[in-house]
Amino acid sequence: MSVEIKKDLGGETASEQPEQPSSESEIAALREQLESKEIEAKNNYDRFLRQAAEFENYKKRTSRDRDDAVRFAKESVMRDLLPILDNLERAVAHASDGGNGKPLAEGVEMVLRSLVDTLAKHGVTQISAAGQPFDPAKHEAMAQVETDAHEPNSVVEELHKGYMLHERLLRPALVTVAKAAKTQDKKNPETQVENGSSDD
Repeated sequence: MSVEIKKDLGGETASEQPEQPSSESEIAALREQLESKEIEAKNNYDRFLRQAAEFENYKKRTSRDRDDAVRFAKESVMRDLLPILDNLERAVAHASDGGNGKPLAEGVEMVLRSLVDTLAKHGVTQISAAGQPFDPAKHEAMAQVETDAHEPNSVVEELHKGYMLHERLLRPALVTVAKAAKTQDKKNPETQVENGSSDD
Protein backbone atom coordinates (compact mmCIF):
# COMPACT_ATOMS: atom_id res chain seq x y z
CA MET A 1 0.00 0.00 0.00
CA SER A 2 1.46 3.39 -0.97
CA VAL A 3 1.41 6.35 1.43
CA GLU A 4 0.72 9.74 -0.02
CA ILE A 5 2.40 12.74 1.44
CA LYS A 6 0.47 15.96 1.01
CA LYS A 7 2.48 18.93 -0.04
CA ASP A 8 1.57 22.58 0.19
CA LEU A 9 1.74 24.98 -2.69
CA GLY A 10 5.44 25.57 -2.10
CA GLY A 11 6.15 21.89 -2.39
CA GLU A 12 7.06 21.43 1.32
CA THR A 13 5.43 18.98 3.66
CA ALA A 14 3.30 20.21 6.58
CA SER A 15 5.89 18.98 9.06
CA GLU A 16 8.59 21.06 7.45
CA GLN A 17 6.78 24.41 7.92
CA PRO A 18 8.74 26.96 10.15
CA GLU A 19 7.39 27.77 13.61
CA GLN A 20 5.30 30.90 13.91
CA PRO A 21 7.03 33.78 15.78
CA SER A 22 5.97 34.48 19.41
CA SER A 23 3.04 36.80 19.76
CA GLU A 24 3.43 40.34 21.12
CA SER A 25 1.50 39.37 24.25
CA GLU A 26 4.05 36.68 25.09
CA ILE A 27 6.92 39.13 24.58
CA ALA A 28 5.22 41.67 26.84
CA ALA A 29 4.68 39.01 29.51
CA LEU A 30 8.35 38.03 29.39
CA ARG A 31 9.38 41.69 29.63
CA GLU A 32 7.17 42.16 32.70
CA GLN A 33 8.70 39.06 34.33
CA LEU A 34 12.19 40.41 33.64
CA GLU A 35 11.37 43.81 35.13
CA SER A 36 9.82 42.12 38.17
CA LYS A 37 12.97 40.04 38.72
CA GLU A 38 15.16 43.13 38.37
CA ILE A 39 13.10 44.96 41.03
CA GLU A 40 13.25 41.92 43.30
CA ALA A 41 17.03 41.68 42.86
CA LYS A 42 17.44 45.39 43.67
CA ASN A 43 15.29 45.06 46.81
CA ASN A 44 17.29 42.03 47.93
CA TYR A 45 20.55 43.92 47.41
CA ASP A 46 19.27 46.94 49.38
CA ARG A 47 18.16 44.61 52.17
CA PHE A 48 21.60 43.00 52.17
CA LEU A 49 23.30 46.41 52.48
CA ARG A 50 21.07 47.41 55.41
CA GLN A 51 21.68 44.16 57.23
CA ALA A 52 25.43 44.45 56.64
CA ALA A 53 25.39 48.00 58.09
CA GLU A 54 23.32 46.88 61.10
CA PHE A 55 25.71 44.00 61.74
CA GLU A 56 28.70 46.35 61.58
CA ASN A 57 27.03 48.70 64.09
CA TYR A 58 26.24 45.72 66.32
CA LYS A 59 29.88 44.64 66.28
CA LYS A 60 31.03 48.15 67.20
CA ARG A 61 28.46 48.42 70.00
CA THR A 62 29.37 44.99 71.36
CA SER A 63 33.06 45.85 71.29
CA ARG A 64 32.43 49.15 73.11
CA ASP A 65 30.27 47.46 75.76
CA ARG A 66 32.93 44.80 76.28
CA ASP A 67 35.66 47.41 76.67
CA ASP A 68 33.54 49.35 79.20
CA ALA A 69 32.80 46.15 81.14
CA VAL A 70 36.51 45.38 81.40
CA ARG A 71 37.46 48.98 82.14
CA PHE A 72 34.96 49.49 84.97
CA ALA A 73 34.91 45.93 86.35
CA LYS A 74 36.94 47.08 89.40
CA GLU A 75 34.53 49.86 90.34
CA SER A 76 33.02 48.10 93.38
CA VAL A 77 36.48 47.10 94.66
CA MET A 78 37.75 50.64 94.33
CA ARG A 79 34.72 52.00 96.19
CA ASP A 80 35.32 49.56 99.07
CA LEU A 81 38.93 50.75 99.40
CA LEU A 82 37.99 54.39 99.82
CA PRO A 83 37.00 54.17 103.52
CA ILE A 84 40.44 52.66 104.22
CA LEU A 85 42.00 55.60 102.48
CA ASP A 86 39.92 57.99 104.62
CA ASN A 87 41.01 56.25 107.84
CA LEU A 88 44.67 56.37 106.89
CA GLU A 89 44.41 60.09 106.16
CA ARG A 90 42.80 60.69 109.56
CA ALA A 91 45.48 58.60 111.30
CA VAL A 92 48.23 60.64 109.68
CA ALA A 93 46.51 63.87 110.70
CA HIS A 94 46.09 62.81 114.36
CA ALA A 95 49.54 61.28 114.71
CA SER A 96 51.18 64.40 113.32
CA ASP A 97 49.65 66.48 116.16
CA GLY A 98 51.53 64.58 118.90
CA GLY A 99 55.23 65.04 119.55
CA ASN A 100 55.92 61.31 120.05
CA GLY A 101 53.90 60.13 117.10
CA LYS A 102 56.34 60.99 114.35
CA PRO A 103 57.47 57.40 113.60
CA LEU A 104 53.85 56.26 113.52
CA ALA A 105 52.93 59.14 111.26
CA GLU A 106 55.77 58.32 108.88
CA GLY A 107 54.75 54.66 108.73
CA VAL A 108 51.07 55.37 108.13
CA GLU A 109 51.97 58.04 105.62
CA MET A 110 54.03 55.50 103.72
CA VAL A 111 51.07 53.11 103.62
CA LEU A 112 48.79 55.92 102.54
CA ARG A 113 51.15 56.91 99.74
CA SER A 114 51.35 53.30 98.60
CA LEU A 115 47.57 52.97 98.59
CA VAL A 116 47.15 56.20 96.60
CA ASP A 117 49.67 54.94 94.06
CA THR A 118 47.84 51.61 93.80
CA LEU A 119 44.53 53.33 93.22
CA ALA A 120 46.09 55.56 90.57
CA LYS A 121 47.48 52.47 88.85
CA HIS A 122 43.91 51.19 88.50
CA GLY A 123 42.58 54.50 87.17
CA VAL A 124 41.40 56.10 90.44
CA THR A 125 42.32 59.78 90.77
CA GLN A 126 41.48 62.41 93.37
CA ILE A 127 39.17 65.31 92.54
CA SER A 128 40.61 68.75 93.15
CA ALA A 129 38.09 70.66 95.26
CA ALA A 130 39.57 73.18 97.71
CA GLY A 131 39.62 76.66 96.21
CA GLN A 132 37.86 75.50 93.06
CA PRO A 133 34.46 76.71 91.82
CA PHE A 134 31.69 74.45 93.12
CA ASP A 135 30.89 71.76 90.53
CA PRO A 136 27.72 69.77 91.30
CA ALA A 137 28.92 67.04 88.96
CA LYS A 138 31.93 66.37 91.22
CA HIS A 139 31.22 68.10 94.55
CA GLU A 140 28.51 67.59 97.16
CA ALA A 141 27.84 70.65 99.30
CA MET A 142 27.42 69.88 103.02
CA ALA A 143 27.29 73.49 104.22
CA GLN A 144 27.58 77.13 103.16
CA VAL A 145 29.56 79.83 104.95
CA GLU A 146 29.45 83.59 104.56
CA THR A 147 32.88 84.94 103.80
CA ASP A 148 34.64 87.73 101.96
CA ALA A 149 37.88 85.76 101.78
CA HIS A 150 36.63 83.47 99.01
CA GLU A 151 34.69 83.95 95.82
CA PRO A 152 30.97 83.16 96.14
CA ASN A 153 30.11 79.58 95.14
CA SER A 154 33.69 78.41 95.56
CA VAL A 155 34.86 75.54 97.77
CA VAL A 156 36.10 76.77 101.14
CA GLU A 157 36.81 73.45 102.83
CA GLU A 158 37.04 69.83 101.71
CA LEU A 159 35.48 67.50 104.28
CA HIS A 160 36.55 64.40 102.42
CA LYS A 161 38.05 63.90 98.99
CA GLY A 162 36.18 62.88 95.88
CA TYR A 163 37.47 60.34 93.38
CA MET A 164 37.14 59.51 89.69
CA LEU A 165 37.52 56.08 88.07
CA HIS A 166 38.91 57.06 84.68
CA GLU A 167 36.29 59.63 83.52
CA ARG A 168 33.46 58.24 85.68
CA LEU A 169 32.60 59.73 89.08
CA LEU A 170 33.34 57.21 91.82
CA ARG A 171 32.51 59.43 94.80
CA PRO A 172 31.85 63.18 94.99
CA ALA A 173 33.93 65.38 97.27
CA LEU A 174 32.05 66.58 100.37
CA VAL A 175 32.68 70.30 100.62
CA THR A 176 31.75 73.56 102.29
CA VAL A 177 30.82 76.30 99.84
CA ALA A 178 31.32 80.05 100.19
CA LYS A 179 28.52 82.53 99.81
CA ALA A 180 28.67 86.30 99.78
CA ALA A 181 28.61 87.92 103.21
CA LYS A 182 25.63 90.12 104.03
CA THR A 183 26.39 93.78 103.43
CA GLN A 184 26.17 96.31 106.28
CA ASP A 185 22.93 98.27 106.53
CA LYS A 186 23.11 101.51 104.63
CA LYS A 187 23.58 104.65 106.71
CA ASN A 188 20.51 106.67 107.56
CA PRO A 189 20.08 109.35 104.85
CA GLU A 190 18.98 111.87 107.50
CA THR A 191 22.26 111.42 109.36
CA GLN A 192 24.17 112.05 106.14
CA VAL A 193 22.23 115.31 105.64
CA GLU A 194 22.95 116.41 109.19
CA ASN A 195 26.62 115.63 108.79
CA GLY A 196 26.66 117.62 105.57
CA SER A 197 24.95 120.66 107.14
CA SER A 198 27.36 120.75 110.08
CA ASP A 199 30.17 121.64 107.69
CA ASP A 200 28.57 125.06 106.99
